[in-house]
Amino acid sequence: MSEQSANPKPNMPWKVKLFMGAFSWVFDASFRHDVSVNRRLLSFFDYKVPPDGVASSDTTVDPSRNLWFRLYNPTPTPTGGDPNDVVGLPVIVFFHGGGFVGGHANSILIHNAVHQLARELHAIVVSVNYRLAPEHRFPCQYEDGFDALRFIDEMDGRDLPANADLSRCFLAGESAGGNLAHHVALRAGEYSFKRVNLLGLIAVQPFFGGEERVESEIRFSRGPILRLDLTDWFWRAFLPDGSDRDHPAANVFGPNAGEISDARFPAAIVIIGGCDPLRDWDMRYYEGLKRSGKEVYLVDYPNAIHGFWSMGVMPEYCLFLEEVKEFMQKQMGK
Repeated sequence: MSEQSANPKPNMPWKVKLFMGAFSWVFDASFRHDVSVNRRLLSFFDYKVPPDGVASSDTTVDPSRNLWFRLYNPTPTPTGGDPNDVVGLPVIVFFHGGGFVGGHANSILIHNAVHQLARELHAIVVSVNYRLAPEHRFPCQYEDGFDALRFIDEMDGRDLPANADLSRCFLAGESAGGNLAHHVALRAGEYSFKRVNLLGLIAVQPFFGGEERVESEIRFSRGPILRLDLTDWFWRAFLPDGSDRDHPAANVFGPNAGEISDARFPAAIVIIGGCDPLRDWDMRYYEGLKRSGKEVYLVDYPNAIHGFWSMGVMPEYCLFLEEVKEFMQKQMGK
């Protein structure tokens, strides 16, 4: 791990800096002080894209709660022939970020990032569109994530690509999606699936927190991308009324959290950024999993800001892809 300077500043391309400025302005204008969201303004800047390329398609899980997923298949299944001749690909069930408040599976930034993941990792990626806070608070997002996983497990072979190998399944999430993936993994450990076999958890800068102000929150309280006041707003919008940030949904190894040493839990890789206000909470998450006897690996990029991977232009992105590939191959080779 590299030494950090007293006031580190990430080295970012000018295009990324411009994007971050516009992104922050939209967030500030959309998230109100009364913990409500200006959905009209947010949706104006949240351009949606239809499925395309890499054989992407949408599947509805539960229309009553707008629960659906977009599936990305980097090698479309050929028509005709024996389905047993099709080479199986690992399946990644992915949960997007956005503080539990913003983003959709068909939002352009999320779509483009997941599209590239499927292509680069050569895996089928299922990007879940879950309910958002504050209209839908905890535990709605966790219920949606787990129900989507159960739905995939029970899908008929005619609806799931013939090259989808559910015996090599991974959960993945970025930011709030990393938090969601952790809690879905815990629930999955108590459930008997028919075909899904969870081999690993890929947590990219997962969104965790607590009442304590850790050093990274103080050092990077003004961004970029994610500010301290914004994280506090997200927790107020997501957690049950009257809860503080030591709620076990946020502080997973905090004073109110349960013991998971005996829980069935997949191997995990935790990706953290040196210029991310969540850095110290992510370190605590890694250390908590390790202390609980879980197989867990840490990848630390000292120059990475929060959300670096979804931009796809930071130098760490290529390293990130290689680390995830290596982790997946190791788990699939056991």
